[in-house]
Amino acid sequence: MWKEIAVLIKKEAVLEWRQKYAINGILLYVVSAVFITYLSMGAGQGTLAVPTWNALYWIIILFSSVNAVAKSFIQEHQGRQLYYYMIASPEAIILSKIIYNSLLTLVLATLGYLVFSVVFGNPVIDQGIFLLNLFLGALGFSACLTMVSAIASKANNNATLMAILSFPVLIPILLMAIEVSKNAIDGIDRGLNMEKMLTLVAINAIIAATSYILFPYLWRS
Repeated sequence: MWKEIAVLIKKEAVLEWRQKYAINGILLYVVSAVFITYLSMGAGQGTLAVPTWNALYWIIILFSSVNAVAKSFIQEHQGRQLYYYMIASPEAIILSKIIYNSLLTLVLATLGYLVFSVVFGNPVIDQGIFLLNLFLGALGFSACLTMVSAIASKANNNATLMAILSFPVLIPILLMAIEVSKNAIDGIDRGLNMEKMLTLVAINAIIAATSYILFPYLWRS
């Protein structure tokens, strides 16, 4: 199965490279969102408050992740899905999608962090915890949105359905990520963040396991 996963991830990367407008559009979205935020907040007249910096950063990353991951299954034509059905197992397909989308979301989150640091300054004291939290948040976003994208693709690509299904799962991930990153910005002792980070890991594991178990039934339809 891992060979299938590696081939499918390579396929996703090749398709993304051929359709450069997709990744370029997403990257432009991140940079533009940060710049528009800079203009609208009037940050050029002073420093941005830490809670505002933290909230704006995660809001931009959330919507960037939605734009990046939403096309996972929606862009796949029915003929291509039938071809995948014949050559690969559903478990390999969903895991490859989650892994690839996690990498893509992590790239977007890192880019957003760099742009935010340049435009608004970098108030983060504990960089290690912040980056680890960034990785866990990107993984949670991609796992949730990938499975929801698969469900929405079976319902005539209903974007409203995707928003409704993903919202209850994304909220706890987003709340945990915001709280941990706020502690990392303030430089609070790492031991106080362990419980929240373990909870975030548990949420990610539950989402990934649920996708692994339930996706084969969805795929057969």
